[in-house]
Amino acid sequence: MAVSPGATIDISAAMTVAPVPLGAWLAVAPVALCVTLGAILLMARSSLRLQAWIALCGLGLLVLIDAALLAKVIAEGPVTMVMGRWLPPFGIAFTVDLFGALMALAAAVVALAAGIYGLADIDETARRYGFYPLLMMLMAGVSGAFLTGDVFNLYVWFEVLLISSFGLLVLGSERGQIDGAMKYAVLNLIGTTLFLIAVGVLYGVFGTLNMADIAIKAETLREGAPMMTLAALFLLAFAMKAAAFPVNFWLPASYHTPRIVVSALFAGLLTKVGIYALLRVMFLLLPVEREQLSLLIAIVGAVTIIVAALGVLAQDDIRRLLGYVVISGIGNMLIGAALGTAGGLSGAIFYALQSMVLMTALYFVAGQAATLGKSFSLTELGGLYRRNGAFAAISLILFLSACGLPPFAGFWPKVMLVKASLDVGAWWLAAPILIGSLLTTIAFGRLFLLAYWRPAAAVPETRKSLDLRVLLPLLGLSALVVGFGLLPERLLLLVQGASMELADPTIYLRSVFPGSAAP
Repeated sequence: MAVSPGATIDISAAMTVAPVPLGAWLAVAPVALCVTLGAILLMARSSLRLQAWIALCGLGLLVLIDAALLAKVIAEGPVTMVMGRWLPPFGIAFTVDLFGALMALAAAVVALAAGIYGLADIDETARRYGFYPLLMMLMAGVSGAFLTGDVFNLYVWFEVLLISSFGLLVLGSERGQIDGAMKYAVLNLIGTTLFLIAVGVLYGVFGTLNMADIAIKAETLREGAPMMTLAALFLLAFAMKAAAFPVNFWLPASYHTPRIVVSALFAGLLTKVGIYALLRVMFLLLPVEREQLSLLIAIVGAVTIIVAALGVLAQDDIRRLLGYVVISGIGNMLIGAALGTAGGLSGAIFYALQSMVLMTALYFVAGQAATLGKSFSLTELGGLYRRNGAFAAISLILFLSACGLPPFAGFWPKVMLVKASLDVGAWWLAAPILIGSLLTTIAFGRLFLLAYWRPAAAVPETRKSLDLRVLLPLLGLSALVVGFGLLPERLLLLVQGASMELADPTIYLRSVFPGSAAP
């Protein structure tokens, strides 16, 4: 109906007029903090020591904010915060459920550990090139991706983390770093382009980019919409981001080139953002299409595990070896996504959380192994046990967890995924998980025997202590690996709650549209 000139349009129904509850600001606080600190650190680039301590204090505050956000979500359910007082679907929304809050907190813990490790690993030149500002912008992108309730803003946060990660990758501007950065950038830009195309098609079909609004409208528009095309585009884009087979070759070709703390950050965070986005979009927006593509996702997951496990066995460089361990973990999480059951989803989320902590710690171990043994090559390393027995013990704990052996955190998600596979009669999905664990155990056994137990051939086996700036984050992350292995009950309850919310998004939708399941 046409509106006559001079008529007053009542837009109050599209805007919130009540004051925003203080707790709702927690949904945007992590992103706002990281962006603000990134700008402050850039201004403080001439004072390198001050810059590092501002960053560490900021990352500590980020952990506290994400912990408070998780506590609020556990107590009250999903939290929604809209920008500019415009209600969804008109305003940009940040919607945080248990899944997003858990991932954001784990990412903040990893970033804090990397910030401390960076005190020892990042020299003045790299700090002058902007390590800490780039780290804060990376965390802004990662936090935004985990907390947003809008598909286009999910794309925007992907761009933020891609740009900042590219800057971190080339810190130092060495030939190897440039080579790795090119491989990283090209495939990630292809994935981002596919993501943007899918977002454009999504908006053309639904006329909205709010995730909850799309989830509701999809029920009525599914018959005439190109939903399977959308699902295929999103699946391919996020598979590239997560380094799933056959688009995984960029990861081992680039993760061994940057400084070790940057590799640790990438291994802990970036592929997990891809898996998070895949689970969020496929379960919230495209659940029917996810079910139809489940066989393809399962095959990709199984092949990813086997190919990555063979890659782990073939590597001589520890950093390349760990790159294939990251890829193997992606295969396990894809199997959980393909199963789609409560057990499978819980296993995938548990795997993602523990892998963020574990892979970061393993790269720290690789860095210290190279510091003590003067090489990343298994051919040249030796005698690490005799140089520092405590470091060898910490390394062994992390290796056993990566193999999925009890009593460490890596054991539980593999048990959950194997059980979930057998529960639906999919033994062929349980088999690659077990075979991958066996091959990874052989590879890490070989690593420990050659690098730690074998006498050193070239470097004298003098005892050396670890720098406190290295020991502190390594001990902290290792304590989490052991703690969640011995006492997994609380985390199990949380991931089961997160998987239930993901499979049945009713309370997520009601958080965005209170009082009704429809806008």
